[in-house]
Amino acid sequence: MYLAYGWPQSIPLDPDDSDRVVLLRVLGRLLLAVCPASLHLWSAAQHRVRLARFDRSPESLAAHGQNAHAVWSPDAKTIAVLVSPPAPTVLSARALRVQQATHNVCVRCVQTSSFYLHIYKVQLSGKPLIVGGKQLPGLRLASISLIITEKVPLANGVAITSNFVCDSKSMLLGLSNGHVQVVSWNAEFSDSFRLGCSVCSSEKPTAVVDALVFDPPSLRENSNARPAPCCTGNASIVHVELSVKLRLLVALYSGCHIALCTVGKKGLKQPGGLRVERWLSTDDAMCTSVASEQQILAVGCSRGVVELYDLAENTRHVRTISLYDWGYSVEDTGPVACISWTPDNCAFAVGWKFRGLTVWSVSGCRLMCTVRQTGSNSSSSPMVKPSALKFEPLMGGTSHIQWDDNGYKLFAVEESLSERVLAFSFAKCCLNRGLSGTTYSQQVLYGEDRILLVQPDDADELKILHLNVPVSYISQNWPVLHVVASNDGMYLAVAGSHGLVLYDLRNKRWRFFGDVTQEQKIQCKGLLWLGKIVIVCNFVESSNTYELLFFPRYHLDYSSLLYRKPLLGRPVVMDVFQDYILVTYSPFDVHIFHVMISGELSPTSNPVLQEQLSTVRELSIMSPKSPPVSMRFIPEQNGGGVLKRDTNASSDLLSQQPSRCLILRTNGELSVLDMDDGHEHALTNSVELFWVTCSQLEEKGSLIKEVSWLDYGHRGMQVWYPSHGANPFKQEDFLQLDPELEFDREVYPLGLVPNVGVVVGVSQRMSFSTAEFPCFEPSPQAQTILHCLLRHLLQRDKVEEALRLANLSAEKPHFSHCLEWLLFTVFDADISRPSASKNQVSQKVDSPKKSLLEKTCDLLRNFPEYMDVVVSVARKTDGRHWADLFAAAGRSTEMFEECFQQRWYRTAACYILVIAKLEGPAVSQYCALRLLQATLDESLYELAGELVRFLLRSGRDFENATSDSEKLSPRFLGYFLFRSPYKRQSSDLKSNSMKELSPHIASVMNILESHASYLMSGKELSKLVAFVKGTQFDLVEYLQRERLGSARLENFASALELIGQKLQMDTLQSRLDAEFLLAHMCSVKFKEWIVVLATLLRRSEVLVDLFRYDLRLWKAYSITLQSHDVFREYLDLLSILEEQLSSVSDLTLQNGPLL
Repeated sequence: MYLAYGWPQSIPLDPDDSDRVVLLRVLGRLLLAVCPASLHLWSAAQHRVRLARFDRSPESLAAHGQNAHAVWSPDAKTIAVLVSPPAPTVLSARALRVQQATHNVCVRCVQTSSFYLHIYKVQLSGKPLIVGGKQLPGLRLASISLIITEKVPLANGVAITSNFVCDSKSMLLGLSNGHVQVVSWNAEFSDSFRLGCSVCSSEKPTAVVDALVFDPPSLRENSNARPAPCCTGNASIVHVELSVKLRLLVALYSGCHIALCTVGKKGLKQPGGLRVERWLSTDDAMCTSVASEQQILAVGCSRGVVELYDLAENTRHVRTISLYDWGYSVEDTGPVACISWTPDNCAFAVGWKFRGLTVWSVSGCRLMCTVRQTGSNSSSSPMVKPSALKFEPLMGGTSHIQWDDNGYKLFAVEESLSERVLAFSFAKCCLNRGLSGTTYSQQVLYGEDRILLVQPDDADELKILHLNVPVSYISQNWPVLHVVASNDGMYLAVAGSHGLVLYDLRNKRWRFFGDVTQEQKIQCKGLLWLGKIVIVCNFVESSNTYELLFFPRYHLDYSSLLYRKPLLGRPVVMDVFQDYILVTYSPFDVHIFHVMISGELSPTSNPVLQEQLSTVRELSIMSPKSPPVSMRFIPEQNGGGVLKRDTNASSDLLSQQPSRCLILRTNGELSVLDMDDGHEHALTNSVELFWVTCSQLEEKGSLIKEVSWLDYGHRGMQVWYPSHGANPFKQEDFLQLDPELEFDREVYPLGLVPNVGVVVGVSQRMSFSTAEFPCFEPSPQAQTILHCLLRHLLQRDKVEEALRLANLSAEKPHFSHCLEWLLFTVFDADISRPSASKNQVSQKVDSPKKSLLEKTCDLLRNFPEYMDVVVSVARKTDGRHWADLFAAAGRSTEMFEECFQQRWYRTAACYILVIAKLEGPAVSQYCALRLLQATLDESLYELAGELVRFLLRSGRDFENATSDSEKLSPRFLGYFLFRSPYKRQSSDLKSNSMKELSPHIASVMNILESHASYLMSGKELSKLVAFVKGTQFDLVEYLQRERLGSARLENFASALELIGQKLQMDTLQSRLDAEFLLAHMCSVKFKEWIVVLATLLRRSEVLVDLFRYDLRLWKAYSITLQSHDVFREYLDLLSILEEQLSSVSDLTLQNGPLL
């Protein structure tokens, strides 16, 4: 698939202050932009260089007018430009938008009776292009010259209202009277004619029969059979699209009818071969685009959406693509202006009239978007700040989009800024299609000159690493065409237009062909890895044949070539598994080869393949289905689910080779082919890619042994498990059973990592800086599938296998999360069953078979995460179903006791709610009080505060109860995590001074006061502060009551020394704790503590305010600090105090107790 990376590049056009570009087209390695007064030819290859430019003279513009429409011949040698007269009647942009909104007109319409057709010749010179003293490969200067000027013969009142389409012989355009005009490349005009349908030819009534009208489901309720434009003649043709491969012409009429016409074998030049076969009726079609490979018609609408239709199935509506789910409506983006499919038809780009550009996969995954995203699923359209306008590409809308021939660049022209073309760089995912293999050892994307590797960083977060292909290779062989990683993940094989290079991932070194002439002999069409051998599918241009070349990875040279295997024709699909190679020719001829290697594959030995690859199987299948794009071996498994190994070299090859393979066709159909009898079993459809996972069993620590394969399409991820019953294929949809596994519609899966058990996906991110445009960054994401695999094993009663798999994963990231999702999905499915089926199950008391929920709990008991997982699932589900959960998981009080004994106090606290629900409030209160005492002993004051709030509020409920029975059983459910305001808590704790405390509050008060006395007696002041803050304990009331008790200081000197050691005043937190205590001591006028804490904090203003009224206390304080060597650090404080106190002339002597 296609992911954008890097900053967009800008290609200047200088269109003479024009407000639009007439044509933007890429052919081969050339980019053509036609402006109203000029033509620009640029290189679309590795280097963006202007190769030619043609400017029309002022005289020509005055005589014939500006360029209005243009088309480029398929051989890139001829350009046809339709020129409008000097004073055309052109709809303004504002008027155009209004009429588009009311469906009166669909494209710009130039109404005039005098058109001219200019034919230009494009000629590439033999002179190479030299930049910076170096010759750029493949680049030649070009010239554009006008060779023909011809007036267009049109009847009075008839205008040209559509774009051009062409084949190698002729061009076609639509007229305002509903006719089409065919023109040769020599500017020879034939008579215009109307596209006719079967209704016209049979002279039936003008209404189109229902069988010929197809509407999308979203419009079907408002659709009616309307007269066809070819029958009424009152509609103009506003857009045409041609698919040469499908021999299909699509014509869009101003009434939003779409005609699907067949094209004769002689192409457009044979008017009699053009005939309407089907009508597609819509209410707001604006443009169309055909995917010839996928046989899909994309229709852009004025509602801002794209409707997809399957041409192979009678124009069946497939799906609707839009930005609605991202918070953008048609008011933000405007109608669809243009659509462009990628070369392989796997994705398409959509440009909107008013704002933005987006790239989608066929399944509806958003791969790239220039519109800034402010939040998903927003109820209103995200607003655009004026400061963000300069940072969003195509903010003024998109008028033209075009992919290059390899899909690495997407060229776009902004509607309101047409003096430049923006080029977006794209990297492609390895979709394991065609002639290149795949591997699970590395997740790889590749761009035109680089490899993008998905690798974990030091924190085990997935990141994208850009690996640039060496300039010495890519400069001569641009672009990168194939990238395949070896099965052991140590090497990458990279092929460009010629030759190939290898990259050693471990040593970070590149390996090249030593002889450049040998490199240029190879035109790689596909790559496979066979162990340590890289297999190249080479096209021999001189003989127009194909062959397989076998090179050892330690040496790229023809002298080390192990074998050369000629092929019968052009292969369409290849695959390899162990020693077997699958090659499929068109239309559907399957050949399987067996490779035998003698000798060791090392530079010191002389390994050779057998004299010829033995062909062990040939199949020729006649099928009306669409051609295959991917085929993968399905390794054979025995009854225990283990792959059959080649343990005996003399055994029959037919009994060892894979006898089945998985087939993905161009229309998305996934099927299994039995190569023994040629029978094909269809599995599912609408699949974009798949992974055969059971072939990875030989990898150590694989977590996917019980999975046959996974696929991805518009349904999301699907996993297939092997079955040995009557139905050999079981399908399980991740979206239905595992909502957590649903990838966002902006995350596209890259592949599978078997040893971790995760699916790796990638999405687009944008980073903004001072640059004009943002930088597009592919962002990898991982999604685990472990809980799906465990559930499947438990469903099949493979408990031991599930335990082994879980043990393999125990050290993996997010293991606890996987266990939680396993239990949650199983429990959710259990409680979602109808009540009738539950009753039937409950009646089978004698059945010894355990339920899936019980088996899941038995599995989870083997891991220390079990207690936390069970209570986490309970908190995510309705309390009405807790009895069912803990009937399988165990009694809640026993699980609480286990957590309590293991000192898992936070997990134990979560069980209190469950105990209150299942065992009663009295039991939960007892457990909460035990846990409160334990958390205080462990100094877990935040958790203790949660328990205090729970118990106090439960106590208030007890007081408010209306019956004695309720008083004995207060309800505690729902208050554990409720945080009450401090004042209300304090009033509860102060209630002993007003009235007798209730037993509930008294028990909490006793525990808290006992712990406060323990901390105060031991002078654990930092813990005391944390205790007060965490539990909201009323320290002021406690100090007033314990002034002569646990809070009393017997001796100033010893107290100052001890408290100084306990607080460690050199840290900021200790000073903050001391300030907290000093404030409370001042509030109760606790003089002894004030002197100690103010001294430690060196708060001279507090000490002066205290001593100025008690000189006796000051003298005792001064003598104490001067008489102890340990207090020398306070002598400077003493001097400050003496100076401040001496300035007081008149002090009131107070007799106070001496310290």
